[in-house]
Amino acid sequence: MTEEEISRFLDADRTLQVASVGRDGYPHLAPMWYVVDDGRVVFRSFTKSQKIVNLTRNPKVTVLVEEGEAYSDLRGVTIEGDARLVTDRAYVLEVYGRLAARYPMMDDQPVELDAETLEATWGRYAEKNTAVIVEPRRVVSWDHRKLAGGY
Repeated sequence: MTEEEISRFLDADRTLQVASVGRDGYPHLAPMWYVVDDGRVVFRSFTKSQKIVNLTRNPKVTVLVEEGEAYSDLRGVTIEGDARLVTDRAYVLEVYGRLAARYPMMDDQPVELDAETLEATWGRYAEKNTAVIVEPRRVVSWDHRKLAGGY
């Protein structure tokens, strides 16, 4: 995919697969909702979660967004990078708000939250969470739809 196609693909509301390195050296894989901030994938999780514990110990992370059922429709993006961990309450709360606007976190539809509602709904969790900004080192993409059966 081109950079523009990758950007459009990541802007859709899909699920991110996050792989961190566990203490035993095995990958720890977890599905996460995410946003894109200044061209970088961002997700949040409770600071005590296994993925954050792993990324604190070893910031290497690989994330994957993919779609397609038939082989001819498969497409996706894998990003290998370093996790920049952000515990700033205001930033974490902003990520919560952006996630709520993108995914059905509170109801059956995404919702835009004003600052007061955002604080009332997610504020008590912000200090217990860490936002992760994936600083890319390598991006790999594929789009089998472009192959037109020529694999």
